[in-house]
Formats: sequence, C-alpha cells, structure tokens
Amino acid sequence: MSSPVHVIAYDIGTTGTKTCLFEISDRIRLVYASLAEYGLFLLDHGGVEQNPEEWWNAIKSTTQSVLRESNVSASSIKGISFCSQMQGLVLVDKNLNHIRPAMSYMDQRARGEMKKGIEHGLKIEGLNARKLLKSLYITGAVAASVKDPLWKYKWVERNEPSNFSKIYKWLDVKEYLIGRLTGRAVMTEDSAFATFLFDSRPKKGNWHKGLCKSFGVKIEHLPEIVSSTDRVGGITAAAAKELGLEEGTAVFGGGGDASLIGIGAGAVEEGDTHIYAGTSGWVSTVTRKRKVDISSRIASIVGARHGYYNYFGEQETSGKCLQWVKDHLALDEIDVYLEKKHVTDGPEAVHASLFEFMFDAIKDTPAGSNGVIFTPWLHGSRCPFEDPLARGIFFNIGLGTGKRMLIRAVIEGIVFQKKWILELANRKVKASSKIRFVGGVARSPLICQILADVTGHEIETIDHPQNAGATGAAAIAALGLGEIKKFEQIKDLVPVKDRWIPNPQNRKVYDRNYSVFKKLYAANKEHFAALNS
Repeated sequence: MSSPVHVIAYDIGTTGTKTCLFEISDRIRLVYASLAEYGLFLLDHGGVEQNPEEWWNAIKSTTQSVLRESNVSASSIKGISFCSQMQGLVLVDKNLNHIRPAMSYMDQRARGEMKKGIEHGLKIEGLNARKLLKSLYITGAVAASVKDPLWKYKWVERNEPSNFSKIYKWLDVKEYLIGRLTGRAVMTEDSAFATFLFDSRPKKGNWHKGLCKSFGVKIEHLPEIVSSTDRVGGITAAAAKELGLEEGTAVFGGGGDASLIGIGAGAVEEGDTHIYAGTSGWVSTVTRKRKVDISSRIASIVGARHGYYNYFGEQETSGKCLQWVKDHLALDEIDVYLEKKHVTDGPEAVHASLFEFMFDAIKDTPAGSNGVIFTPWLHGSRCPFEDPLARGIFFNIGLGTGKRMLIRAVIEGIVFQKKWILELANRKVKASSKIRFVGGVARSPLICQILADVTGHEIETIDHPQNAGATGAAAIAALGLGEIKKFEQIKDLVPVKDRWIPNPQNRKVYDRNYSVFKKLYAANKEHFAALNS
C-alpha cells in the first residue's frame, strides 16, 4: 500500500449522523469523529418519519467539525462513502428534492397495503403462494414485513395521490444524500435488494419488470443500480461549498448498515459470522449461496461484495431496549444524573458514560436474574417471527425482584433473542466458532461475556466497535480508490482487540431461562393482538 490516504465515512443512523475521518494505511485508523443528532417523528397508526433536510444539515455540521478539529485539509480527502440505515422511503422529484418526509424503516402504517398486496388467495406461511414463490425465485426473499419499503410506496400511492404524482425516483436514505452530493439518482445493489424488486440471481442484478408489475410499482420510479465500490461522481460545486470539501471529491456508493457493519467488523470471508447490537440488531453469516427460511424470516441478502450474500436475521429493537431501561428503570435507583452531573462531553459521551455506570451497578447481579425474563419486542419483532404488535414482557417478577435484576434481565433478553436467531440460521448456514461482536453495545465487557455465555461461542471485539459501519464504509472507499486491492485484506486491517470465552458455570441457568423465553411469544400472541391492534 502507498502512503496513507484520508477518506470520510458518513454513518447515517436512526437518530443521528456520525461523520468519521479515517486514515488508510496498514490498518483502517479512525482519526476523528463528529456526531449530530436529529429526531424521529412518531405519528398515529404506526407512522415513523424523518426530515431529510435534517440528515443534510447533520452531515454539513459534522463535516465542518471533522475538518476543523482534525487539522486535515479538504484537499487531503480522496474519497467519501456511506453506511446508512436501510429500507427507508425517500421520494424525490426531478430536481432530487424530497417530496414528503422520509418514511423510516420503523414505519408500520401500511398494514392494509401489505394485506392487499401479498396476504390473499392461496397462502404459504400467510403469504400469497404465487407472489411468494416468484419473489423467492427472482430476488431470494420477499416483502414479508409491514415495514418493508414496498408497502410504504403503496401507502403513499393510496393515501397521498398528489405526492405520488410528483415522484421522479424512489431512493433510500444514503441515496438521497448521494443525490445531494453528486446530482445523480442511483441505488446500490444492497439497497435495491431491500426493495424486493431486484433480481439477485447470478449474472442478473437488475430491476425485475415482472415483480414490479406483480406489485404495482412503476419501474420508471426506480433509479440506476450501482455497486458499493463504484465511483458515483464527484461532489458538485454547490455541495462542496456547503460542506467545506473540494469540488470533484470522489463519492462512492457505499452500503447499508446491514452490508457494511459486517465488513467493518472484519467478517468478510465465507463462513464469517458477526453479531450487531445498535438501535436494532442482527445475526449475519457470509455465504456464497442464496438461502431462505420463510418461517423464521431469515434470508441471504445482497451485500457489498459481488458473489457473496449475508445470511441475515434481524432483531427489531436491541440497544434501543437498553436506552429504554436506562431512561425508565436505571436513573432513579442508580442516581446516575445526581452523582455524575459533570459528565457533559457531548451527547455520545454522555450516553456512553451513563450506560457504563448502569452496567457497573449490576455487575454483581447473578446470571439468570433469579429467573426473571424480559422479551425485547418493544417495537414488534421481525425475526424469528414477524409481528409488529408484539411487545416487551417482564416475566416471573417476585417480591425480591429489584431494578438491578430487571436491568440484567433486559440484557439477557436481548441476548436470548440473538441466540434464537443464531440457532435457526445455523440450520442452513453454519456460523463460525468465533463471532465478531460490534455496535455500541459491544463496548460493554459485561454484555460481551453474557453473549459468550449464552451462545457458547467465543466472542471477539474490535477497536471502536460502535464505528464498525463507518469503518466498513471507509474500506469501501479504499477499495474504490484502489488503496485496498481485495476484500480479504480488510480482515487484516481490522484486528481483534479483545476476546471473551464462554463460562460453563453459567450455561445451566441460561439454558433454563432461554427455554422459557422462546415459549413466551406463542403464549401471548393473542394477547398482543387484543391490546395493540
């Protein structure tokens, strides 16, 4: 590799954007990062929206901050890439301006559209047999969740005909920002796959006219497809002026978080498994085969590397459960705000510190939480069952149950869900014995050890695991620039920092709790429907 190269990676999250400046040399080294937060708008009937202008303002302010604080000149930045939340719906006009607020991946208003679109006629696993089999054959998956962008698109068509008539292109989150930077409307292959209108068969890789017709999607609304490592274009003069970068700086396609977090974790070769715990979470193993388990909602999804897939099962709320428990259970007992009132190093530092204090407060709580079990379905579930009406439960609380026990039960419940997905995925694609664990939650040694104990796998973490997505985006930019020659090199550039070995003494109590955990959804499915419909 030649002399070090600087790239910027934009990590566009659910509630904030982190702009990371990386140096690419014998490793991918984080130089400086800046975070800007924005809101989620929760609407009636399950609507969740965001203002795309807030994304743009976030990358403007953080880019300027990174350049100012790092003392790296704009001329030194050779490339830009993205890691982004996925399955949003951003509808734009011919000037690439958004027509309406973006519909988040969490939006679940389109129940009626999904019912009409795929839950009719002869069914397999509750889905129309003809459309299901056709989708599986062509794309390798199917729009089986009310939160999938296909149904959001149909919701806008039915409920907002005026807005629908203005559509030029249907974009995802990072694609909207790429459009603001370059003036081009494109979509990377992984984002295209997530629409379930993309032909993912070998040697295909295009929008499928038959699927568009089956689901009533105008194919002219779908943008040009590019690869993650493709140079989409250079930053326009107007965008460069706003961000403080140089006109013409190379912009690469990048990828969604489901594609790039694994790459940033160093899980890049066939058979490599990683587990992610951020706002949401997942279990993913690299494979060269298209596999699908409809009953468990696990499938091989298109990633950033040609010819490879990620066998992927998603957990709807992961770290979000810890945010909830911090806000609603921890603070008044642990007195974090009272004792640590000088922790004011910025939003991310505050959150990290508060979580650190919370985890320290429960370090002596026994494994298994004295039989208390928590189900982490605070915003429904995608895998291993699809139910937007499912909710969290604290089960088996007694007179001796305190908040510390409840907090540990939440952590264990999050991990039980990951084990459940891991077990089901392992039936078709075998997980690696050593699993890379990334995301903000992976900064906690306590959670790393619980994950090792519950799953029985050796757990590995990397430096800055909360920045794995941005690290993956930086690797993609380096590949596009030719600074990295092949994907296999990335593993060497993202070394292991710490390892956790399973503690066999905790196995019995965790296996007992886990066996009960898996039965709680079936026992309460009807109750969730009655209370949350």
